[in-house]
Amino acid sequence: LLLRWRRRRALWRKVAEAQERQERSLVRMEAAARRFREQNPSVNVVSILSLPLPELSKKLRDGSLPLDHVFYAYVGKALQIATETNCITEFLQESETQLRKAKQMGKQGLLYGVPVSIKDSIDCQGHDSTLGFIKNLNKPAAEDSVVVQVLRRQGAIPFVKTNVPQSLISYDCKNLIFGQTCNPLLYTRSPGGSSGGEGALVGGGGSILGIGTDVGGSLRFPAAFCGICALKPTGNRLRYSMNALLWSLAVAAAVGPMAKDVESLALCLRALLSEDMFSLDSTVPPLPFNEEVYSSTKPLRIGYYETDFFTMPSPAMRRAVRETKQLLEEAGHTLVPFELTNVDYVIFNFCVRGMFADGGTSFVKKFKGEMEKGGMGLFFWLAKSPHWLKTVLSWISKPFVSWTPKESISRQLWDSTSTPLTTSAFPPQDFCHQFIAQWRKLNLDVMLCPMLGPALGIGYPGKLSVAVSYTMLYNALDFPAGVVPVTLVTDEDEEELKSYKGYYRDWWDRTLVKAFRGSVGMPVAVQCVALPWQEELCLRFMKEVETL
Repeated sequence: LLLRWRRRRALWRKVAEAQERQERSLVRMEAAARRFREQNPSVNVVSILSLPLPELSKKLRDGSLPLDHVFYAYVGKALQIATETNCITEFLQESETQLRKAKQMGKQGLLYGVPVSIKDSIDCQGHDSTLGFIKNLNKPAAEDSVVVQVLRRQGAIPFVKTNVPQSLISYDCKNLIFGQTCNPLLYTRSPGGSSGGEGALVGGGGSILGIGTDVGGSLRFPAAFCGICALKPTGNRLRYSMNALLWSLAVAAAVGPMAKDVESLALCLRALLSEDMFSLDSTVPPLPFNEEVYSSTKPLRIGYYETDFFTMPSPAMRRAVRETKQLLEEAGHTLVPFELTNVDYVIFNFCVRGMFADGGTSFVKKFKGEMEKGGMGLFFWLAKSPHWLKTVLSWISKPFVSWTPKESISRQLWDSTSTPLTTSAFPPQDFCHQFIAQWRKLNLDVMLCPMLGPALGIGYPGKLSVAVSYTMLYNALDFPAGVVPVTLVTDEDEEELKSYKGYYRDWWDRTLVKAFRGSVGMPVAVQCVALPWQEELCLRFMKEVETL
């Protein structure tokens, strides 16, 4: 007991030191922003912050807007949003040095002088990538990740790192080190996750461009919840180091941009899909941004569905798809119903079992020594229990419980913690080929899909992990998928929610209704999907939806 008490005290000391560093970062940001305002009282910060990224970057490159005016305008705004939402974990002090050097640079990249925020899990030299784990504190990265190196070569200035949930396995945003991040649009709502700090900062206007990651919707949830745009590319289109993750995945991890509009995402992708990326990482296919596809005006043949028949959409989600479909048809595009099947099979076999294919051993190992396990306490107890005990518990409970498909997933997750699986347990290629075959049969260009929303109340994502079905599908398939906000929750949506029962009328469905309630005025998005390696077509479709 004494040894355990001493160990916990040492962990709390590390947490306190990290929180002090976070506080010092915010103090430095405040001092820097105040000093700039005192020296430049005539600078119109509001007009700078109102510029969209393409226009801002053009003004920075042609010299009509000074770099320091833009940088410190965003430092000040980021500080305000961080104070309101707790989204920033660290101010990158070297950004001020990079700013001074950028003024003397001969070469000006596409993102010259643009302040960029970076998700905690993406390595920046000299800074921790904690993933919300105490054990990862005081272990600064030896070098920048490839995506950060490319950003710097393109002239961008990474200036803050942002908060994540512990382990990244959540679409909320809370950990024991830095605490809970709130939604900038409504503080009682989750900002989404795991790129929740990015969503809050970009959604609140404190960053014009954010870089996050996506394993099951980690870019798309924050974008949808905070009313911004995001793109999850094909897994290997932009390389993301798997070292930061907790397990070998049966789904593709991706790194991608978040911004207020689609054109900003396209500009970021142009900068990243450059010779800088291809020379730094030879595993990335040398496919530069295809301007012809992105700028095409040819009418599209678009598949669509309103539900995955696993998680019943909220009234606002269904309305968002229907209204977008109607606008697309009126604009001359062809909309074709797409029949979606076996989503529960995909979620379990490719995602859940893929994560815990070794019986949960590596997952539990990553949490060893941590003081908090989030909402996974029961799972940890099961994973560490002897095989005979899990078998007995499973056998005892079977006659007394009627399992819905969602409960079956939980039960099979229980069983999967006891026995390592072979790769034949989740054959993603077969499902992928069947999905593409239906896509080809309908001769589709892109797909319009629902996106979970509006933002759930804080704490609810941890209880509703099954609701990732709309996003996780496209990680399992490794299709590029983007999110575009299209509407706001209305009083009529809220009234319709009273009759929401869900498909299975189980505990998850009842909890989801509670999580949706009280959301009038919150944004609701749709997903735009294309086939693998067709990010430009996906962006072109997103731009069309955004414009309409």
